[in-house]
Amino acid sequence: MKILILNGPNLNLLGKREPEIYGSQSFEDFLVDLKKRFPEDELEYFQSNHEGALLDKLHEVGFSYDGIVFNPGAYTHTSIALRDAIAGIKTPVFEVHISNLAKREDFRQVSYVKDVCIGSINGMGLEGYAVAIEEIKG
Repeated sequence: MKILILNGPNLNLLGKREPEIYGSQSFEDFLVDLKKRFPEDELEYFQSNHEGALLDKLHEVGFSYDGIVFNPGAYTHTSIALRDAIAGIKTPVFEVHISNLAKREDFRQVSYVKDVCIGSINGMGLEGYAVAIEEIKG
């Protein structure tokens, strides 16, 4: 399967940013492990701090890939544009969050993308990405 892992703003700082919440491993290091765990699948990775770049990537792959694992970061709670992009594509999208949103600030309780995704997982750390890949694979 061809699966895009798409990370939003500030996730380029994994391993450095608030390790008590997000852990101490960079996503690039974790991606090496993911590719070893799913050798039969083509895993592509893209991260951007810019909403428009995330929209463009969804549009680019949203009709040809088998799945998208998407951590929109803070855009989860603010972006109707990302929600509309997910609703407008054919590729199934699975929402992932590293931290447990239910135990975070009130504004993080709202996800604008959840209802247009095939599933959502949070609070499992980086392992949530592997769970999402498994879910996409069925």
